[in-house]
Amino acid sequence: MNKISAYILALGLTAFGTACQKDLLTPKPTTDIPDWEAFTLKERIANEATGLYTVMKNGKFLGGKVLIANDVRGADFVNLTTNNVTLNASWKMTAVGESQEIKEIWSQGYMAINNVNVFLAGMAAKGNAVVGDSLSKIYAGDAKFVRGLSYFSLLQLFARPYWDGAGSKLGLVLFWEPHTKLGDYSRARSTVKETYAQIIRDLDSAETLLPKLTAATRFAANKGNAYSAIALKMKVYLQMGQYDKVLTEGAKLIAGSGPFTSPGGYALEADVKNLYIPKYAGKEAVIYMPFGASPGDFPGTQTQLGYYYSPASVGGNAEYALSPAGIMGDPNWVAGDARRQFILPVGARSFLVKYSGPSPYLDFSPVLRWAEVLLIQAEAKVRVSNTVDPTAIALLNAVHGRSDPGTVFTPASFANADKLIEVILREKHIELLGEGNRAMEIIRLGIPFPGKSATVLEVKPTAPNYIWPISSDELVYNKLAVDNQ
Repeated sequence: MNKISAYILALGLTAFGTACQKDLLTPKPTTDIPDWEAFTLKERIANEATGLYTVMKNGKFLGGKVLIANDVRGADFVNLTTNNVTLNASWKMTAVGESQEIKEIWSQGYMAINNVNVFLAGMAAKGNAVVGDSLSKIYAGDAKFVRGLSYFSLLQLFARPYWDGAGSKLGLVLFWEPHTKLGDYSRARSTVKETYAQIIRDLDSAETLLPKLTAATRFAANKGNAYSAIALKMKVYLQMGQYDKVLTEGAKLIAGSGPFTSPGGYALEADVKNLYIPKYAGKEAVIYMPFGASPGDFPGTQTQLGYYYSPASVGGNAEYALSPAGIMGDPNWVAGDARRQFILPVGARSFLVKYSGPSPYLDFSPVLRWAEVLLIQAEAKVRVSNTVDPTAIALLNAVHGRSDPGTVFTPASFANADKLIEVILREKHIELLGEGNRAMEIIRLGIPFPGKSATVLEVKPTAPNYIWPISSDELVYNKLAVDNQ
């Protein structure tokens, strides 16, 4: 929602801890630090930079609900609790602007964006001189990375895909200036193309400004780095259908011909089960949202991945079971595939147990990992060449062979390029089950959302509920914004 509503009157520097803008009707306690003082000490600036990631990884955004929404809108899960707090409306494809997940994701995403804008303004005014040129560039890179990822995540839910009118349809409300006081910040929505252009500008800048961290140092910093910005650009260009640009970015990141590695130390885990341990921070983690055990550093109960997907026997709440009609039931996913170990039968149901329990569910939220990067590159290779590309097959084999070494694809396995793309897409569907990717795939490919029951019917790409409406709060407080039709 827009930053002037009563719900977020205290945005400003709220997420930065000590520096915050109180409701104008509330006297300011003498212990509060004025906004400008937040940028006068190196220690405070460092805390504020970390706070940018803290807001983004909130359970109402990339720490939980964005991923869950993208998965349950697809056909891989069956809702068991009919609880609208836990995205039943999204599963039924009936979410409206008043739905809790729409209001929460919209407001939390824009909170993350506004915090970036406040931070960049404060750094330009005072902070850059305090920390010096080298550190100020890194902090600016952090901010641009957070803003780019936040806009990208919102765009996938709240706007038409790029293929619909070459980006000419309504995108997001774009802000670059900080909002710290009560006021009218009304602004019309930019186009999808304009929104993507802003995302790319932020990520290009982040790539230039951020350090190229190695595998040993990435999670010690708990922040973005140049390599994660490059990988995210690959996914952005994939969503736009600009496959040549995917390959340009991928060439910076992917080395070798199998096993595929990276200058940043990224590589596939030898055993897929090593990915699904609490606090995974290994060589396959490209962009993960990390959580600690201290209060406030992990998602709330009804936004945690393990809470949604795990049965009670392993500490979850069994909100969603796996659907036999989804990818779990695909006969091409062979019984001996190691990834089937994350499907746990419980009575007549089966559950996804990638995420461990019980609460507080400290599994890091997987926004982007190395296996997906390799499959993105493989798809782009085929789409650009329109051939049964041997490098694409090698990339496919690298991911598939980890879990099913008995199956090795060769050029003879595919009658044409379309058949190879079909298998790459299926591989991604299997590999990323329950990791927040499915609805993005459906929408970028322009295929219908499958029906899930006698009452939850197929949703065609032309239907209004193919994408979400924007938050009703935005429409109330931003009179220049219009809803999706």
